[in-house]
Formats: sequence, C-alpha cells, structure tokens
Amino acid sequence: LGTTITISSNHWVMAWTGLEINTLAILPLISKSHHPRAIEAATKYFLVQAAASALVLFSSMTNAWHTGQWDITQLTHPVSCLILTSAIAMKLGLVPFHFWFPEVLQGSPLTTGLLLSTIMKLPPMALLFMTSPSLNPTLLTTMAILSTALGGWMGLNQTQTRKILAFSSISHLGWMAIIVIYNPKLTLLNFYLYVLMTSTVFLTLNSIKALKLSTLMTTWTKAPALNTMLLLTLLSLAGLPPLTGFLPKWLIIQELTKQDMAPTATIISLLSLLGLFFYLRLAYCATITLPPHTTNHMKLWYTNKPTSILVAILTTMSIILLP
Repeated sequence: LGTTITISSNHWVMAWTGLEINTLAILPLISKSHHPRAIEAATKYFLVQAAASALVLFSSMTNAWHTGQWDITQLTHPVSCLILTSAIAMKLGLVPFHFWFPEVLQGSPLTTGLLLSTIMKLPPMALLFMTSPSLNPTLLTTMAILSTALGGWMGLNQTQTRKILAFSSISHLGWMAIIVIYNPKLTLLNFYLYVLMTSTVFLTLNSIKALKLSTLMTTWTKAPALNTMLLLTLLSLAGLPPLTGFLPKWLIIQELTKQDMAPTATIISLLSLLGLFFYLRLAYCATITLPPHTTNHMKLWYTNKPTSILVAILTTMSIILLP
C-alpha cells in the first residue's frame, strides 16, 4: 500500500505518507525474531528512515514556499533539490548515507532482507525518477562514483552473505544514480534487472539456508544443481557478458559516453571490478571449492525437496534474459 501510494501520487505530502506507511510496515518484519541484533537493526532502520522522511517533507515545503507548487514534477528550487537528493540517498543507502544498510540487512532474516533490498527501494527510486530533470548533476555523479567505490571496496572484507549483498546493492545503486539525470529509463531498467537478480540470490540462499561463507562451502551436497546455477547468477549480478546483468552496464556506459562523460564511465566500470571480486569469492565458496576434510562443519544431506518454481524462473531470467 505504501509503495503504491508513493508511486501513484502527484502531491509531495501523499508521497511522504506512502514512505511512512512503508517504513512502519517493514519494522515488525525486521524485529520479528526477538534477537538483540534484530531489535538493533529495527531501531537503526527506523531512525534513518524517519530522518529521511523529515528531509523529504522539508525539501518539498521549501519548494512550495518559494514556488507555490506542491507537485512532485515541479521541484525546481535548487536548495530543495539538494535536500531532496540527500533525503533519497538516505532512503536508498547511497554513500555517504550507507552505513545503516549493511547493519540492518545483517540483523534481519533473509526474506526480510530481500524485501528491504528490493521493494523498499522502489518508492525512493520512483521519486528520483519523477524529479530527475531538475536534480543537481555534480552531486549525483559524485555520490554515484563514491557508492560504487565504497560498495565494492567494503564488500571485499566480508564473510556474511547478507552484508556482501548489502554492499553489492550499494554499488548497484551507484550505477542507477549516475544515469538518472541523462536517461531515467535506464535507471528503471537497471533497477528492475537488479531486483530480479538480487531476489534470485536471496531466494537461493534462503532455500539452502546459507548465512556465512563457511556454511556456503558445505551446501553443494544439499542442492548441487541450484548451487551450480548460483555461480551463473552471481556472475550475472557482477555484470559479465553475455548474462543479463551486463545489459544495464553496457547501456549506461554507452549513454555516458554519448554525454561526453567517458572518464566517468571508465572510473565506474573499473570500480565495478571490485564488486566482481567478491561475487567471484561467493561463487568460489559456493561451487568451486571443496571444503578441507578437517573442517568442523557437518556434511549436509542431499535434500530431495524440489526447488520452488519461483527460484527456477528467476534464475533462468537472471541468466539468459540478455542472450
């Protein structure tokens, strides 16, 4: 309901209401398991999102004060544009407001993590899409490059799969933010494909119950075919041709070179190599290594439980959509 209200609204206050409904609806899902970590994650999420919503309201009020317009597409005052950009960056978890996201994702279960990194990103993305003509290019480009850099760089060191996915989400958001001024449709395309591939990875990890890299090493006995497919899905998330994830990167680099931003395109492509490294490490742990025999992990039994049809469809799409 909150997402629908935000996406279909024309008035800033309605957009704000939708964001608030969204935040309040996801909080019980985060704090559902009564674990101190989950409660901490819910608190962090609530504080950050409340601050971001207040900033959204503040920027729209500033704009209405100066121009008399409450329409979302009429956000023209430069100061309110800057405030709105930072508010949406807080909502999405773009650098420099990214610190809450890995922590919250780590404190919530995998299915809630999937909701947090896909559906909860849709309303801010829609607002960014609608206000894109009047936003400040310098600020957005800077934030985008920093996001891809930090998302790739801080993910190198992680062993928890949810934190790795959080940092991968941050670097993907950088790719979306860099193009939103020049070609907003590409941002939406990137977002849809990102949602597709991320939900594939989350649902796969959920069905093999892998939370750490060390447990991922022993899951190949559980569902061998699914694990093999996870390798391809991860490479697709990293953006290797000819898989689906290459398509948005290809189009974005093409559009950036059309806009005479070839150096920016070069930098952001090089920074996505950092992401490739930790996707490869996830894939390596999942499919290529055998764990050492002295490991203290139990070998898992092969489960005859069939993989859900949803995971199968999503995996197929996130691998062969571009070819």
